[in-house]
Amino acid sequence: MKEHFSYDQRLGISIPNLEMEWAHNSEETQEAILFHWEKIRGSIPDRIAELENTINQKQAQLSNENNFKKSCDLNSEIAELASIINDLWLWYRANQIMADKMHQ
Repeated sequence: MKEHFSYDQRLGISIPNLEMEWAHNSEETQEAILFHWEKIRGSIPDRIAELENTINQKQAQLSNENNFKKSCDLNSEIAELASIINDLWLWYRANQIMADKMHQ
């Protein structure tokens, strides 16, 4: 599946890397890709929960932080984690659209 997926370091998951037209893949390959993606997609809520836990920890640090620069750094880190969560939800939801199109 390495030719159909690439690991996204920022998101912490592999994402589809479909360079070939979907219809040009054999039915067996299409099914394998969908099955692999479903396994990845199933892990997205757990990944989001990990990131939310990290955000909560950083927010707790932020509430006790008196150093302005450190507060700014924590805010930036929280914003980046929230952005990653948003992107993960987009990938999670995109699967339904992608799967519907692939099955047509």
